[in-house]
Order: sequence, then structure tokens, then C-alpha cells
Amino acid sequence: MAKSSIAAIDWITVLLFIALVGFGWGNIYSSSYDNEAFSLTDFSHAYVRQAYWILFSIVLIIITQAVEVKFYERFAGLIYVISLLSLLGLFVFGKTISGATSWYQLGPASIQPSEFAKACTALALAKFLSDMQTNINLLGHQVRAFLIIAIPAIIIIPQPDPGSALVYAAFFFPLYREGLAAIYLIVGAAAAILFVLTLLYSPVFVVIGALLFLIGFLISKSIYTHRERKSKIHLTTGLSISILIVLYFILNIESIVTKLGILSHIINLTIISLLIIAIGFFIGLLSKKKSSERQKIRYSRFILVFIVITGFCFSVNYIFNNVFEQRHRDRFNIVLGKEVDSKGIGYNTNQSEIAIGSGGWTGKGWKEGTQTKGGFVPEQSTDYIFSTVGEEWGFLGATLIIILFVLLLIRLIHLAERQKSQFSRVYGYSVIGILFIHFAINIGMVTGLMPTIGIPLPFFSYGGSGLWGFTILLFIFIKLDSNRVNEW
Repeated sequence: MAKSSIAAIDWITVLLFIALVGFGWGNIYSSSYDNEAFSLTDFSHAYVRQAYWILFSIVLIIITQAVEVKFYERFAGLIYVISLLSLLGLFVFGKTISGATSWYQLGPASIQPSEFAKACTALALAKFLSDMQTNINLLGHQVRAFLIIAIPAIIIIPQPDPGSALVYAAFFFPLYREGLAAIYLIVGAAAAILFVLTLLYSPVFVVIGALLFLIGFLISKSIYTHRERKSKIHLTTGLSISILIVLYFILNIESIVTKLGILSHIINLTIISLLIIAIGFFIGLLSKKKSSERQKIRYSRFILVFIVITGFCFSVNYIFNNVFEQRHRDRFNIVLGKEVDSKGIGYNTNQSEIAIGSGGWTGKGWKEGTQTKGGFVPEQSTDYIFSTVGEEWGFLGATLIIILFVLLLIRLIHLAERQKSQFSRVYGYSVIGILFIHFAINIGMVTGLMPTIGIPLPFFSYGGSGLWGFTILLFIFIKLDSNRVNEW
């Protein structure tokens, strides 16, 4: 590479990458260390294999920086098709590990193509959205963008590897940045909330709650207000919601009215109903367009929305019981508090929480973690590597790792926003979305905030395919960023 190209590289991002990889290897070494003499020739140790994978990732970095930027854009479609073929080939030539046929056996090494398919999909999506003929506001173009994202995810799910497939939701970040209507994100978030609420409560109660919310929303749309009156209604509604929350939760009205017998249920349901209506009313005011004239309300839309919500809620239990596998149902039930299983399906998470909690503020010291050395946390060098950080480095060390990831994400957002070409910007936000989803889900999984899904912590977890996939993903963007001065 020429000196100008090297100087244009964003070295802050590179240093953050080196720090995360270095910390990751140190913790892999600690989790697999067995008091034997240190050796870089004994491939039976995970830290030895990871060290060589790190060395080979340097070769991948050099290759990504040596390739011309035009190559990534010109051959994005071909690269995407090759990645799809590699995923399909697993059903014929794949090797099954831990119940998933997600690897190719190449001599002594196993390669997981789904880790590389993320970068390939990011390139294909960036190529499509940056095309001059593409308008993300057109339904046909939206469908094509969704298909680019969905096809590899659909191929990955039956391997089965739902965790890797879930990561493809990250591509909604670049779509939203490029102008995709916020309604898709709202619908997605609403569907997730309704899904969880329906698992916790009866679908009948969830549907009634949704109806009350829509009533409040509809009332706000039917009120004609000038700007001054509208601001007063905002304030009044916000205060009313706050008062209801204070009365119900802080004053613990539920325990106060219990003595009233059947009236207690009526009072509780009334307060909750008023709260839901008030929230719907407040959100309706916030979403209302500024206008001095009464807007025509299309009640048919609200009826259609209610019908869709009702159908969705009553289908949740069927989906949960017939589409999800038993292990997935068990993990959801444990996280939602419907089951307690510290020795079965919840063993990993329970032991991980014990390991992290035992670390205290400063940790037990490197290679001194009793949970880590005792092998109590399964998959400790891969999906649960963060539990080693929490035990041996404590709260301060875990916080430092989280800060490094946050700094990397913030830096990548800065780089994405300064791109002059749409192709580079879309790819950059794809990288951000993928790293964020992996980071958030893995940390949430290890700390018991989310179900065990089984995806690695970027640059940190043990595994050659994961490290190489994330390295290629990141350094292609670093190459695109270093070329931005020549884009115009």
C-alpha cells in the first residue's frame, strides 16, 4: 500500500480493534489455561489456536486494504451469490457440531460460512441502495431490499442456527438511515412487545390492552387544538400518566385495596385501563401533525390495526409451541420468570451470573477465577467469554470492555456519517448494526437479561471463523473510509 493510503486509515478504529482482540485473547488464555507451561506449538489449547487465527487475520487485513475499493462495489452482487451458495452447500457437505450443520471441515480446521455471509450481505445491500435507480420509499424496492437481507437468514435458520439468523435484523439500521419509513421499526418493536406480553399474560388481556391504547390514540386524533391548547394538553396528559404511575406502583394501591375483596380487582383494572388509555392519548398527541384544521379520521385503519393485533396475539402461543424448539421455549420461559431451571437449560446463564457476581469491583485476578478454572460455565471461551471478564477483572474490567465497544460503535458512526458515497455509508451502518446486535445480545445473554441465543462477542470470543468474519467486515469499511477523499 502507498504511504498516502496508510496515512488515510483511521488508526483510532484500528487501535480499538487491537485492544479488543488483545483483551479477548488474554481472557481466552485464562479460561483455557491448565497450569501447564506456556506453549505456542500445542494446538490442543484454545489459546494457541486463537493466536494463530489472530496472526492469519493480519493477512486478511492486508488483503482487504490492498484490494481496490471499486472491486467491492463492482462485484458485490457476485460475492453475495457466492456466499449464498456456500450456505446452501452446508446441507450437502456440512459438518454437524453441537447439533448445528453450520461448518465445512477443511483439514484440521472448521469454517463457518455464516460468519462471512454478513459482510457479503452488507456489500450487496450497499450496492442495491446506492444504485441511482433505487428509491427506498417505493414498495417494490423495499421488497427487494428485504429479500437481500432475508434470503441468507432463511437459509441459516434450518441448519439450525437461529442466533446467526437473528443478526440479520441489524440491516434495518442502514435501511432506516437511508430513509425507510419509521413505521417498519415501530411495527417490529410493537410485535416484539406484544409477543412477550402474550407469553406472560392471556392473549385476551393483551388484546383488550391494545384496544384501550387504540381508543386513547383515537381520542387524541379527534381533538381539535391550536398550538397553545395542544401544549397544555401535552402537559396535562403527561402529569396524569405520572400521577397514575405514582399512585399504582409507588403507593402500592394493589396491596391497599386488597382488603376490599372483589372491589380490589375492579379498582386495579380501572387504574390500569386508564393508564393504558392515557398513554395511547399522549402518544397520539405527540404523533399528531401540526395543523389548524380538524383532520379526517379514518376509522377503518384503526379497525384493521386492531384486527391484525388480535390475530397476531392469538397466534403467538401456536408459534411459540409449534415453531420454536423446546430448548428455545425453555430459555424464553426462564428469562420471563415462568420457569426456574438452574441445573438444566438455565445452567449456563446461572453459572455465568455467579461468575460475574463473584468478581466484585476489581475481580479475583487474571487466571485466578474459581468459576473459570473449575469449568463451571460451559462455552466459557466462546459465547460466555464475558463471564471470565466479570469474574477475573470485576465490575471495573467489565465496564472497560463495554466502554471499548461503545467507543468503537461511536467511532464507526462518525466514519459512516462522513462518507461521500452512499455505498460506503450504507456499508458502514451495516457494520455498526451487526456489531451492535452481537454486542448487545451477547452481553444480555451472559448477564441473564436475554435468552441464550448463542452468538459470539465480536473480536473477543474464541473461534477462527468469527474473528475472520468480523475482521473482514470491519476492515472493508476502513478501506472504504480511507478512500473517501478520492470518491468525488
